[in-house]
Amino acid sequence: MLKTKIAVFVSGGGTNLQALIDAQKSGILQSGEIALVLASNHKAYALTRAAENNIPSVVVVRKEFDSQLAYEEKVKEVLKEYGIELIVLAGFMSILSENFTSAFPKRIINIHPSLIPSFCGKGYYGLKVHETALAYGVKVTGATVHYVNEIPDGGEILMQKAVEVKDGDTPEVLQRRVMEEAEWILLPRATEQVSKELQKGR
Repeated sequence: MLKTKIAVFVSGGGTNLQALIDAQKSGILQSGEIALVLASNHKAYALTRAAENNIPSVVVVRKEFDSQLAYEEKVKEVLKEYGIELIVLAGFMSILSENFTSAFPKRIINIHPSLIPSFCGKGYYGLKVHETALAYGVKVTGATVHYVNEIPDGGEILMQKAVEVKDGDTPEVLQRRVMEEAEWILLPRATEQVSKELQKGR
């Protein structure tokens, strides 16, 4: 059976992209294949990871377009060119409008570094999520993989995994633990699950 073609959208280091590449090599991700890495800036280290693993990559920068619509139309063109069926947002910092997300219902998933509905929504990304969790004094945090719709972090939840908050944690230490114990495990599993479902639905 043909594998589901996946595009991974990235903006930075690409640690979640690496987790997906590793999962593809180890057989955790077997119903889908990473066919494209799409970056929001030319300096994203994720592009190096893509090159090292012979994965095609494209950079589409929002500020190079006059409007959100023009930007998203370009992204759609690229996806069509590569025959992409599933989009995985892995630390992607550009906002996608309803015009874009509605064109790919249940075909866009995102990883968020908290247990949604805690510490999520507009403005909650990167270290801010962990800073807020620590400020609240929660004892458990984690990560969530969810479908993407027009509401930031508002789509249906696919998977969650809890991570313990320890005494003396800094936002950076907590961020690393959430990545290692939750994000890098959940995202490949969820990507495989959705890839399999899309395969069946062909």
